[in-house]
Amino acid sequence: MSEPQDWLPVLLGGAVGAPLRYLTDRAVQARHDTVFPWGTFTVNVIGSLVLGLLTGAALSGAVGTDVRLLLGTGLCGALTTYSTFSYETLRLVETGAILFAVANVAASVVAGLGAVFLGLALAQAIFA
Repeated sequence: MSEPQDWLPVLLGGAVGAPLRYLTDRAVQARHDTVFPWGTFTVNVIGSLVLGLLTGAALSGAVGTDVRLLLGTGLCGALTTYSTFSYETLRLVETGAILFAVANVAASVVAGLGAVFLGLALAQAIFA
């Protein structure tokens, strides 16, 4: 059961994660002259890596509930974005960029899973 004050670390993490997502997305996308959504791809992979690290640290007992709420639910929840990924993939399909849409889905799933497993392995090596 959650505690009444559990919302505070989620709020603080989200307050950092949301602008970080926006600024990272804009900075990355500005460097690429393509319809491929590199900004969203980047924040989702980074968020997956952070969540993998956090999960490994939590499984080892190195971090407690407040850190998990702050970084996992708050920061990663606001940093990553499934809805924007879905919307951008749909827009690629609608504009006829089918190859980019398929590449976005495949690369996002592979890179996201790879990043979370890498983060978990790194945390296990660090905290074991």
